[in-house]
Amino acid sequence: MLLAGCGNGGDTGPTPGDTPTATAEDAVTLTIQNFAYEPADLEVSPGQEVTVINRDTVAHTVTSTEDGEFDTGSIASGESGTFTAPSETGSHPYTCSLHPNMRGTLTVR
Repeated sequence: MLLAGCGNGGDTGPTPGDTPTATAEDAVTLTIQNFAYEPADLEVSPGQEVTVINRDTVAHTVTSTEDGEFDTGSIASGESGTFTAPSETGSHPYTCSLHPNMRGTLTVR
């Protein structure tokens, strides 16, 4: 009887019972509620995608105040949008273009 191919041949793939785990790099969420960003100060990696959820009753944006580095456009009540963090590290302030009193800072590290 030939048993060739029965070993794992150095395969390092998942084994039964392995469960993939999410990391902070996988998902970053910014919530808008009561005319405020939560969290207002958010730390991300360069180029990381950020999901924005609008839980307010009116539309909002997440708009970079520096050279238009990122902008979700208008996000309707109950909807979500995304933007990609700048590749440049440092602090990147943002605001709601519809409600300028709403402010936050995206820190890219």
